Amino acid sequence: RILRHIRKLGCRAGVAINPGTPLNTLDEVLQLLDLALVMTVNPGFGGQAYISEMEPKVATLRRWITDAGLNCDIEVDGGTGPATISGAAASGANVLVAGSALYKDPEGLAHAVTELRDQATTAVGQAG
Repeated sequence: RILRHIRKLGCRAGVAINPGTPLNTLDEVLQLLDLALVMTVNPGFGGQAYISEMEPKVATLRRWITDAGLNCDIEVDGGTGPATISGAAASGANVLVAGSALYKDPEGLAHAVTELRDQATTAVGQAG
C-alpha cells in the first residue's frame, strides 16, 4: 500500500534489501518500483568490504526486471570502489553508490569519479 501511495503522489518509489534478505521478497512489489537497492554491505558504517556474493542477486533482479518489461533502476551501495565497481555494473546495477572510494582517492575526488565511471562503463560494455 505504501508503494502505491508514494506513486499516487507522483513520487518515485524504491526499496532496499540487505545482504541477508531473500530476493523473492520483491516478487509482489517489483512492478511498483522505480528503484531497487541491493545493499552490498550490512548497513551500519562506511568503509566495509564489498560482499561480492550480492552480484548474482543483482543479476537475477536485472533479469526479472528485463523479462517483465519494467523500468526499474538497480542500485548497489556499500564497498563500491575501483576493485568492485566492474562486478556490480556487469551484474546489472545501473546506480552505483561510492563513498570511501571517492574521498580516500589520493588523486582527488574528480579522479575517483572519472575512474569509477570509466570502469563501470567498460564493464557494462563487456557484459552487454
